[in-house]
Amino acid sequence: MRFSHLEKIQGLALVGATGLVGREFLEILDDYKVKIPRIRLLASERSSGETIEHQGGPQIVDVLTPESFEGSEIAFFSVPKEISKKYIPYALDAGCTVIDDSDLYRMDPGVPLTVPQINGAELKDFEGKIIATPNCSTTPVAMVLKPLMEVYGLERVVVSTYQSVSGAGSKAMQELSEQTIQLMNGKTTTNEVFPHRIAFNCIPQIGSILENGNSSEEEKVVKELRKILDLPDLRVSSTAVRVPTFSSHGISVNVEFKKEFGSIEEIRELLEKFPAVKVVDQPEHQIYPTNMDATKGNETLVGRIRRDSSVKSGLNFWVIADNLRKGAALNVLESLEVLYAYRSLN
Repeated sequence: MRFSHLEKIQGLALVGATGLVGREFLEILDDYKVKIPRIRLLASERSSGETIEHQGGPQIVDVLTPESFEGSEIAFFSVPKEISKKYIPYALDAGCTVIDDSDLYRMDPGVPLTVPQINGAELKDFEGKIIATPNCSTTPVAMVLKPLMEVYGLERVVVSTYQSVSGAGSKAMQELSEQTIQLMNGKTTTNEVFPHRIAFNCIPQIGSILENGNSSEEEKVVKELRKILDLPDLRVSSTAVRVPTFSSHGISVNVEFKKEFGSIEEIRELLEKFPAVKVVDQPEHQIYPTNMDATKGNETLVGRIRRDSSVKSGLNFWVIADNLRKGAALNVLESLEVLYAYRSLN
């Protein structure tokens, strides 16, 4: 996607500028040489005064206050939902359109949950003030399901995630690094971010456990897929696992279609035509998408596409995307691009 409309934004407040997603947001702007005249970098008092390289020089991070949004027309929040809940009202009072990366507003029926390639048209006549961006595991799954859904219909979807530690923040990445060093040197590991050792281990719980037995992360995938795809009754099952990788989330997906499909090549061709999805699928030559392939990339990669013969019309595939990019920062920038493209038509 080209970002030809983003420079129409005159003022933007970035809340959570020192976090992994905030830094990725600025990096993408630099990658595409997008210059927004006024970007205010905001973070907690602990990070106030830090500098971040952007637009060829150091930019100072300011402390987040209720007055931080004056003069900005867009506010992007990439912080825990408790912070979003406290400060979004101030951004709205200052006249900002808000894009929130937490789950605070995702299931609000009056707030669009946007993946531009799928439901960007919802922003055409958008008159609200809040846009939500989906969970970093939901987005790549939805990207691959959308073109399949339109042709074959969806009966049931089973999602198993393999989520990197960057999804839990910079301290989680540091914990994986330190534990790896400790183990390689024969030392006892310590853990603070995760409930169990993450190095050389997998943890089958992300978030709190709910009454239905799902973790909060699993429940996000279930509910958000239904909303994004506009299939409120879609049967979805999800298992979310934290794995000892630094970046990009991989997801194993099993789909039962309403209609039978012809061949796997038919599926590949359908996916290749969908914007920002790339098929990497020659398993006989050990060619399929891995974390290293997806990291710092803007595409959703899909491979290991194969028929599930245990049901009438079943398909298995592996999908992976950079969780900080398409899973968060890039999706926000794409949403803003679509929003301002529509506004330019009015």
